[in-house]
Formats: sequence, structure tokens, C-alpha cells
Amino acid sequence: MSEPEPDSTGRRIAGEARNRVRFEEEALELADQVYRVARRLVGSREEAEDLVQDTYSRAFRSWQQYTPGTNMRAWLLRILTNLNIDRGRKIQRSPDMEPLEEGDYFLANKVAAAQGEHSLETDKVVEHLSQDSIVNALSSLQHNFRDVVVLVDIGEFSYADAAQILDIPIGTVMSRLHRGRRQLKQQLAEEAA
Repeated sequence: MSEPEPDSTGRRIAGEARNRVRFEEEALELADQVYRVARRLVGSREEAEDLVQDTYSRAFRSWQQYTPGTNMRAWLLRILTNLNIDRGRKIQRSPDMEPLEEGDYFLANKVAAAQGEHSLETDKVVEHLSQDSIVNALSSLQHNFRDVVVLVDIGEFSYADAAQILDIPIGTVMSRLHRGRRQLKQQLAEEAA
């Protein structure tokens, strides 16, 4: 098999460069339209800008997959939509950061009420609970909840790691963790009181 002549290789590279420049120019002409769609998909201007930037980044990396002469706007919006779906899935998998509510102080409030106090320091709560009572409360949880609580709260594994270890979906880890913590909190409050 003979090697291509240096002249034909140079022409091929120059032709590819021209095609890439043409692609980028055509894609950038659609930036306003892509941004308007992104703005409708997400909640803030900053998120829309990030989504558009990611869209163009992916488009420029895979520009050779675009078939010249086809609808570039549709191609870019497909990339945008796929990235937005991925973004939504990522948000759904990450835990929500919620402010503390009255229910989060259940244990402390229960101990304080038993002693006639309005508020209680963490040290006092710990003082009322022995290591045995914590172990007993933990062992009384259903094994599905206990496994998740032990891995995430004691073992400090991430939700994803716990899901992989237990071979369950991340959403199940989050649900079991929430329910396990709630049951544990109630049992410890009853013992402390």
C-alpha cells in the first residue's frame, strides 16, 4: 500500500480545517437561539449560560459527527436537551440540602421535656445515652435500614458507594437512610426520656 503524496495530505488537512471553520461559524450564528431555549429549560440565567457553554463545548469536540447540509439548529438543540437531561439526573441523585426543622431536634426536645428544660446541650443528650443503648437501637432497626445507616453515617461512604456495595439504586439508599435515621432517632429519644 503506498503512502499518500504529501500534496494530497496537505490538501486534506486544509479541507478539514476549512470545514471546521465553516462548522464553527454556522454553529455560533445560532448561539442566541440556543440560549433562548436553554433559558426556558433551566431556572436561572447562570444555569442557562453554563448549559449553552457545555453544549458548544460538546459540539466543537464532536463537530465531525455533524452531517453538513442537515439542520444544525436541531443538532445543537439535541445536544442541549441531552445535557439538560443529564444535569437533571445528576441533581436528582444528589442529596437535597434542607434547613433543619423542628423534627430534627426530636431527641433533644424529648430529653429536655423529660427534665423540664426548654433547651438542651448536645453533651447532655449524649450523657443520657450509653453506648449500649445506641448499639441496641441500631440493632433493632430492620437490616435494610441498618445497613444503609451504618455505611453512610458510621462508615462515611457516599450514597453512590453505599448503593454499589448494597447493589441497590441511589434513590433507595436515600429513602432507607431517611427512614432508618427517623426510626433510630425515635428509639433513642424514647430511651433517653
